[in-house]
Amino acid sequence: MIWSQRPALVRAPATSANLGPGFDALGLALALYDEVEARVTDGGLAIEVSGEGSETAAAGEQHLVVRAMRAAFGVMGGQPPGIALRCVNAIPHGRGLGSSAAAVCCGLLAARALAGPGGPVLSDGAAALDEAASPDEAASPGGTALSDEAVFQLAATLEGHPDNVAACLAGGLTIAWSPRTVVATAAGTRTPTGAATDTGTPVGAAAGTGTAAGPRLLRIAVPATLRAVVCVPSVPLATEAARQALPPAVPYADATANAARSALLVAALTGAPQVLFEATEDFLHQPYRSGLMPETARLLGALRRAGAAAVVSGAGPAVLVLSFDEQPPSPGAVGSIAGKTGTPWDVIPLRIDQQGAHVQQGGLDVHPSVSARHAPTWNQDASWNRSKGRAQSHGSTSV
Repeated sequence: MIWSQRPALVRAPATSANLGPGFDALGLALALYDEVEARVTDGGLAIEVSGEGSETAAAGEQHLVVRAMRAAFGVMGGQPPGIALRCVNAIPHGRGLGSSAAAVCCGLLAARALAGPGGPVLSDGAAALDEAASPDEAASPGGTALSDEAVFQLAATLEGHPDNVAACLAGGLTIAWSPRTVVATAAGTRTPTGAATDTGTPVGAAAGTGTAAGPRLLRIAVPATLRAVVCVPSVPLATEAARQALPPAVPYADATANAARSALLVAALTGAPQVLFEATEDFLHQPYRSGLMPETARLLGALRRAGAAAVVSGAGPAVLVLSFDEQPPSPGAVGSIAGKTGTPWDVIPLRIDQQGAHVQQGGLDVHPSVSARHAPTWNQDASWNRSKGRAQSHGSTSV
């Protein structure tokens, strides 16, 4: 394998999954970025991390960017003699904003760029992944190239679920899903309600394969007027803990209500903003997780009582507020509500990222323009404590 002599510079956006009712399916890319510079060296592994997660520099081979690079190199047919890695992170860890998805995508795209002529560079995620990604062309013959579809499949495998990595790679609004194995029987076809089985023949597949297809994604264009505000708490929450809070089954009425809200949400985000508030109502996961993050539940309730289309971002504990231009609430109003909860929140207005993760030209920005730890709060009556990176609220606030 021919290794590139130039460093690979990759930028990946934060993502918010679920968006309320779109549990494990919907994802939205946000203009808050992690950046990675990777290069092939003569030997060893060197990692430098600044910004969020700076303590992960000591993780060595267990660093998530490195693990993703190793996985990609393995698929492409070889490991480089050494790797030097520099990360500049703005996405908070453990807050439900897709920091792990960004790390995985940065690692995969960096590895592909470093693999020389055999590894094509993804220069525009929005263009390359605008259509539904198919698992059928996961890798080129010989394993020397990594296609866009293979990047997505590998990212979903490493992440454990496809919703965040879909939005991170494609940008904008995405829907991710995993096709179910349809088994042919004497009585006709049926879709198993449990795990995929290796008996029977999937419809449309060769006899004897019995293999379900990998995850898929579809990118949907959203208006440029769509805006987001994220409210980031100081305390993280492990995604696995949030998963364990979910029940094994939910009432049928809640499932049907959520299906309606999910469909309504896609309509709201693509051309019917008047139903955005109703479309962000959830019955499947947020109520069950509220006990794990009472401050998040308190803020979420206050925002929704004020008419804001607020949801838990991913597994939490961050809160995401969606709106369109000229549609309330303003970022200042969100900050005012957050300031009255008695809990410090970083309240950050963000645009929607439309490009997705990509290899870029030039050097890394060692001082990211927006960071959830180093951006000023929208709470007007708050003092910014730069040494701790926290906004300390002082009573009621307004903007």
